[in-house]
Amino acid sequence: MANLNGFNASEVDPNVAFEPLPAGDYLAVVVASEMKPTKNGSGEYLQLELEVIEGPHKGRKVWDRLMLKHGNSQTVAIARGTLSALCRAAGVMQPKDSVELHNLPVVVKVATKKRDDTGELTNVVKGYAKKGAAGAVAPRPAAAGPGSTPPWKR
Repeated sequence: MANLNGFNASEVDPNVAFEPLPAGDYLAVVVASEMKPTKNGSGEYLQLELEVIEGPHKGRKVWDRLMLKHGNSQTVAIARGTLSALCRAAGVMQPKDSVELHNLPVVVKVATKKRDDTGELTNVVKGYAKKGAAGAVAPRPAAAGPGSTPPWKR
């Protein structure tokens, strides 16, 4: 049991369930980052927590996972390409620590997809671009076989 003496629910606004952000481009900043081991312990990924900083969804968060250590070299190449896009968007070309990418405004391309485990919609980060850059956000490379055409070039 836990002592909740002093808590009065009538004095606290209840949390409301959030729906995923609508697909689109959002100005956001990285507010937290951490290297984490994969479930099976054979690799590591950089988990990024991003917060939208303007517009009607200001304060909402999305997460990105970049599989930087993995047995599949293509998976690592995709993650490194995504990290490169984030670094270029943030203007930090050779970060020594992920904290150097924190609190720098970047445009994040967000999409939605169904979760495999629950079927519920969730957000996924599809790319990063520099704030104020003309044109679309650079898409995240799709996992594809050698010699195949990426989906955004088809």
